[in-house]
Amino acid sequence: MTSTTAAAVSSSSSSLSSSGGNINNSSSVYKKEKSIQMKNSASALYNNLSVLCVPERSLTYMAVVHRSSVCMASWCILPSRVLLVLTSLRGIQMYESDGSIMVYWHALEIPETPTARAIFARGIAAVGGHYICVGTSSGCILVFDVPVKGTNITLSEELGQHTEAITSIAAECSMRKDCVPDLVTADDSGVLCVWKSGEEFTLLHKLPAYGCSCTSVALWDGIVAAGYGSGQIRVYDGATGALAAEANAHARWINVLDVAPESGRLLSGAEDSFVRVWKLGRAADTGLIEIEHRHSECVTDVQISGAKFCDAQGRAFAVTGYDLCEIIRYVLVA
Repeated sequence: MTSTTAAAVSSSSSSLSSSGGNINNSSSVYKKEKSIQMKNSASALYNNLSVLCVPERSLTYMAVVHRSSVCMASWCILPSRVLLVLTSLRGIQMYESDGSIMVYWHALEIPETPTARAIFARGIAAVGGHYICVGTSSGCILVFDVPVKGTNITLSEELGQHTEAITSIAAECSMRKDCVPDLVTADDSGVLCVWKSGEEFTLLHKLPAYGCSCTSVALWDGIVAAGYGSGQIRVYDGATGALAAEANAHARWINVLDVAPESGRLLSGAEDSFVRVWKLGRAADTGLIEIEHRHSECVTDVQISGAKFCDAQGRAFAVTGYDLCEIIRYVLVA
């Protein structure tokens, strides 16, 4: 693996630009805590870390994918239950949250005529109270209707606006009935689709690509954040589809974005060995979307492949990277 150094990008050298929104620089301090050792290393996959926090039991579960037989692992938190969802080259598996019982299996359709394109599923999100959405290599979004309990999970809809492989899916809980987006999907070409869930999913906006893959997306308070292979983060108004701000956040390919739902903190990790914390919000006087850079951390000589907040406020986050046999945890101290 090519060595990278902290000199590649520093917090002061991140270039930011605005398209009607506001961009500020502030600071927070996170302190490194004791690492969690793993038996195997993390694979070089997008968004290769999932975290489930169980405050009432003082437990935190973490999942990292090793090797390419599994594409992604993620916990889907629905109002009535929590499921662990795995995607692979063969299909989609759903388990009870502790992984003890498989409650559903969906096999991917293999074309009769062999193609050069690999068949896989990638991108997982829970949305709309009782749906789980999973992306596929064909660009289709599979929407599964999940009951309160039991195994009677059904494929209720297939969303077909993408033509390239899905890279990432993000969702947030929205109880409003107007056109507030609660789902965003991204593909290898860089196209984003913004949706509103319901008995039938409605496409609100299709945001065009601009020259590179969109590897990860996050959604918070109607604000869409997208990370790209160029190292840029683009921030959109989900209600209008307008570009609000752009940050030249990393020197290399961004592999992961995550958002803390109760604070709007945004986490980004990339192949430049840096993980950065940002703050999303809206100006009280103008309503313009704002993004602030808060913190940078260098994980020396590690290509970041996974990063997740460990709580809803974003007071702690965990990081892992390609060929790294540990999960590194950071806690907010100021």
